[in-house]
Amino acid sequence: MRTVLACLLGLVVFVGSAPLLAQAPAAHASGAAYSPPRTPWGDPDLQGTYTNADENGTPMERPDDLAGRRLEEFGEREMAALRAERQRRAQERARSIGGTQAEDTGAGPSHWYEHLVAENAQPWLVFDPPSGQIPDLTAAARERIAAQRTARGARGEADSWEDRSLYDRCISLGVPGSMTPMIYGNAYDLTQGPGFVAIRYEMVHETRIIRLDDEPRIASNIRPYMGDARGHWEGDTLVVVTKNIHPLTTYRNASERLTITERFIPVAANRLRWEIRFDDPDTWAQPWAYGMPLKRDAEHAPFEYACHEGNYGLRNILSAARSEEAEAAK
Repeated sequence: MRTVLACLLGLVVFVGSAPLLAQAPAAHASGAAYSPPRTPWGDPDLQGTYTNADENGTPMERPDDLAGRRLEEFGEREMAALRAERQRRAQERARSIGGTQAEDTGAGPSHWYEHLVAENAQPWLVFDPPSGQIPDLTAAARERIAAQRTARGARGEADSWEDRSLYDRCISLGVPGSMTPMIYGNAYDLTQGPGFVAIRYEMVHETRIIRLDDEPRIASNIRPYMGDARGHWEGDTLVVVTKNIHPLTTYRNASERLTITERFIPVAANRLRWEIRFDDPDTWAQPWAYGMPLKRDAEHAPFEYACHEGNYGLRNILSAARSEEAEAAK
């Protein structure tokens, strides 16, 4: 069903996620912190199929109606109320996915979507800074973004296939785009071997190879879509530092100096806590971070995304733009 959705919807992104509470690792009944099993070569064994479908619909930043609140103030009672309201809104929006309320595209029956009953874990995503707000852009970032807009001139958003995002073109969602909960495709397969970890993402069907060694990074002028990742263990936590990110997949208009640090923290036999931190002095006034739970679910295995085989969306976006131009010319 997810493959069918990829063909039908292809380009639809429902950007919503759930943040990660700054909490201590889960504990056994004995009171000891959870410790995962080991691989035959001695690394913590985090392997398995995970999903964050339940984190769809949580805002990245603290909403205005929750101003002054802190993450740790939200217990299960308050989260239950937030979840009920978010699920109600998701159901209302489902019939117009791929279009608008005014122009209903009939994207498909709502039971196809994975986010309608999402059991969000937190009220918002950003946990650092404690304000729950992404830090202000630097002056250099504002100048860089303005220069990009000026260079683009009067060019439209669909003058060419090159004007569309790499996601529209079925190429890449980058980091952390590939870990962002969508309306479907929220499965991740984590596989380990001696000296490496591989993460297979359902959305866009990318596989990210993370080396666990001290070998030098690739040359700075080589910039893969998902960057150059190096991992290491801090106790039972997998820490992944990514640099050399391609300009077309750099997160939120970050600069080439962006460094992304992820932490995969085992908190229970069926759950990881994933945190991601962004450090770019040319873009933000200070580093910032967000996170969410990843739940192990063997039945949520990644399906083939098959984006190119069904990517009628890109063709239709371009043909619609040409049709609008022809109509305007009349």
